[in-house]
Amino acid sequence: MYSFMGGGLFCAIVGNILLVVSAVTDYWMQYRLSGNYAHQGLWRYCMANKCYMQTDSIGEDIYSTMRITVSCFPAYWNATRAFMILSAMSCFAGIITGIMSFAHFSAFERFNRSYAAGIMFFISTFFVLLGMAIYTGVTIHFLGRRFGDWRFSWSYILGWVAMLMTFFAGIFYICAYRECECRRGNGPR
Repeated sequence: MYSFMGGGLFCAIVGNILLVVSAVTDYWMQYRLSGNYAHQGLWRYCMANKCYMQTDSIGEDIYSTMRITVSCFPAYWNATRAFMILSAMSCFAGIITGIMSFAHFSAFERFNRSYAAGIMFFISTFFVLLGMAIYTGVTIHFLGRRFGDWRFSWSYILGWVAMLMTFFAGIFYICAYRECECRRGNGPR
């Protein structure tokens, strides 16, 4: 049981770090624009060695020259940002609950912390999946067609790896819960 919880806690901590790094870095997508190398994240885009907030007016000028309607972008960036933040928060709550599951407090006898931690990690997985799916769909269908030479970059990839880590953390904690329940069922009465 403790080996499952230890493995789950390791996956969750690594996943939470990857979630935060993925969400705050500016390398979700790389592309060439007017012969210059550029990259963007959820919060900023950078080109010609200068970075701008996604809501800056220069972004409207750039996207309008490519005949892209700018009004749809704040919604998709905001949705992706919100799901990434919710994912990191639920993963952190799962880590706290997972750490508490190593302790045996009698006040929590009816509340299985391993099960709760597993559920929190699955919720985190669901949120990051939603955020990544929104970003992927909008990028491929709208932005990707406008840029000639573009690709997803390492911040984006870290988001998918973080999703896998939180999923496996949830699996480990649910396995620990099942093992604990099996021991209770087979124990003396």
